[in-house]
Amino acid sequence: MATTAATNLLRRPGVAFRTMSDDTARFQVNHAQNERSRQARAHFEDTSSVAPAVKKIHRTVEFLDLVTACHSFVAAVGRAVPGLRDRTLGEDEATIVHQNVAKVRATLDWIETAVDTGKVDMDDELARMLRGE
Repeated sequence: MATTAATNLLRRPGVAFRTMSDDTARFQVNHAQNERSRQARAHFEDTSSVAPAVKKIHRTVEFLDLVTACHSFVAAVGRAVPGLRDRTLGEDEATIVHQNVAKVRATLDWIETAVDTGKVDMDDELARMLRGE
């Protein structure tokens, strides 16, 4: 009964807007949506005859996403670095660039580890570094 009442109330745009302004309510709705999606995906993978083909396509897309990210990085750096010609960075600017280069190196090591070993979990040190801690 509570579900029906909540559903009927949320169909009202004003109520839905005010509800989504509440961080806890929005988090719970997002969590429910993600859980429903996860359950639907698990059901599909367990019952569908085409699930193996879809999984293969998904893995190909993940591979292409990684290759595209690497290519995009190289292309962006190839455009940005020449812009430094005849320019000396200030101490603060150089520090920021060096910090970001360290993040890039750590991320590249993580990519290589994932490719070589299949271990995709990010270690705590890398996670802290990428968060800027």
